Amino acid sequence: MKLYLAIPVVLLASLIAASGVASVTRGWVLPMNRRHVRAPHLYGWGQLVVAFALCWQLVFGLVISDSGIRAPGTLIGSVILLAGIVVMMVGQYAGGNRKSGGIP
Repeated sequence: MKLYLAIPVVLLASLIAASGVASVTRGWVLPMNRRHVRAPHLYGWGQLVVAFALCWQLVFGLVISDSGIRAPGTLIGSVILLAGIVVMMVGQYAGGNRKSGGIP
């Protein structure tokens, strides 16, 4: 396993997951995204899916060395990552008309 790749990916996935949990449970979104996100709970679920996809990519890309399962595993991880990004985009466009500058 290549630790110089694994450690930053795990750290990034942990930060995204923490932000997703905050969005799902409390409706809290990072200050730089507050103006854009209209459905914080949906946006948080998208962040959780993205964090899961990054961990999936890490497992199949770096940990598993069997070449027969490695390629389909990383491809599935890419599809999950794309699905999470789409859910985050829907969280930005869905929902009611919020007043700009307000806290969700």
